[in-house]
Amino acid sequence: MQKTITTVLLCLAYNFCLGQKHRPVSLYLSTQYNKTLYDVTKGNNPWSIGLGLQAFINISPKIKPTAELTGDAYLMNDKVLRFDSTGNALNNIEGMVNLFAGLSFNPVKPVYISVLGGPSFVGGQTRLGIKPSVGFYFPGSKKFTAKVSYINIFNRGETTKHNFGSLSIAVGFRLF
Repeated sequence: MQKTITTVLLCLAYNFCLGQKHRPVSLYLSTQYNKTLYDVTKGNNPWSIGLGLQAFINISPKIKPTAELTGDAYLMNDKVLRFDSTGNALNNIEGMVNLFAGLSFNPVKPVYISVLGGPSFVGGQTRLGIKPSVGFYFPGSKKFTAKVSYINIFNRGETTKHNFGSLSIAVGFRLF
């Protein structure tokens, strides 16, 4: 009888250990606030709020491939029509969607530094963007994260070729 109980308990413990397998991907859902630092139509889009998904592929404890999808809505507008040097009206930004990928580096346990780049869909145009970030996980089980990012979108305007830059603050929680 004792052998049977010991065998059953070891089998249950073994199954429980298999259930604790490390997930290859960590996915975070975040909300963010972006403050426009520079743009041709900065008065028309001074700030935005949005949502994002960020995935970390856990292949190494220090360096992880990362992908991020964010969407932001610019809710404020000073209602001023702006023109470029040739007299053409400049388009306002009502929303921005970024699909970035890159690497994340963890120099110390709760802190990560990431550099991402990829297409940014701004004002009906597709432009190249970069997003360096510094973030940290809240102590414990890495359920929550916060990060500060700089976003630069190259050549936002068709005729002006000015860049668009913003500072982003995000807070997120782990989905899995």
